[in-house]
Amino acid sequence: MKKYLIFALLILGFSSQPVPLSAEPQQQIPFEIRRNKVILPVRINDSRTLKIILDSGMPSQGVILFRRELGDELSLEGAERYRIRGAGQGKESYAIRAESQELAVGDVVFSGQPVLVLQNDTMSDFPTDGVMGNSIFGHHAVRFDFEKKIITLLRTGTFHPDSSWETLDITLNDHGIPFIKAAVSVGGEPEIPLHVYIDSASGEALELLVRPDQKFSLPENLETRYLGRGLSGDISGQFGRVATLRIGSFELKDVPTAFPSAEVRSRQPGADGIICNNTLLRFHVVFDFSAKKLFLKPNKLFGKSLS
Repeated sequence: MKKYLIFALLILGFSSQPVPLSAEPQQQIPFEIRRNKVILPVRINDSRTLKIILDSGMPSQGVILFRRELGDELSLEGAERYRIRGAGQGKESYAIRAESQELAVGDVVFSGQPVLVLQNDTMSDFPTDGVMGNSIFGHHAVRFDFEKKIITLLRTGTFHPDSSWETLDITLNDHGIPFIKAAVSVGGEPEIPLHVYIDSASGEALELLVRPDQKFSLPENLETRYLGRGLSGDISGQFGRVATLRIGSFELKDVPTAFPSAEVRSRQPGADGIICNNTLLRFHVVFDFSAKKLFLKPNKLFGKSLS
């Protein structure tokens, strides 16, 4: 079975500046989990409901649709041509972009949103319809309940955790990608501090980026496999396990880990690795990008083994 991933992307000429939204604080959005990723129900203007991946590593407003026929179905007017670069070994992708569309995510309405439709076939066989990110993460504190499969949108700065939560600092890079500090022990040696970013659109638990100056050693008995697909093509790499992953005071053991080439997988300078959604699923999570905070509390999946 193919394993599908979406990766943090750079949209050339596509501004990440906020646009007016009509979503009010403390509204809720239901979601599904497929292949460890969050799938949102989204309608564009008066369209049928589309299945859209939520990507914390997508720094731009609006939605990117994967198949060109969706552009015909939506009858988008005034669309312009844009270049998109993402992870993968191929060339950059092209899309048409239409401004000022209305996105209904569940019952929450986002107005003035750009919609991009890919014009090549890189993602044409993907099992979902598209991806969105900053329209949600860029304007709210976003609370995930992975047990009830509900996202709650809060006014930024208004989430005040009790002592059962842990608060971590987030650093946003120039592309709006959220970085945190973490640590790994690959084979049981002392932990190695790492600078990692969060990519909720990857269904892995952890990805460690392989480059000549990497801080970690590779474990033994790695297997080579197809890891997934980014907007610029397929990604292959090695796969194995690390002894521990530490995020704040939380330790996860025997963590399944992908080891892709940094050059192919990530366009984020200074990144040692990526915390992915199979790890986030084990927590109650609140992202507050504006306050530069990440709040974590273990849920019922925390003590279960990662597969």
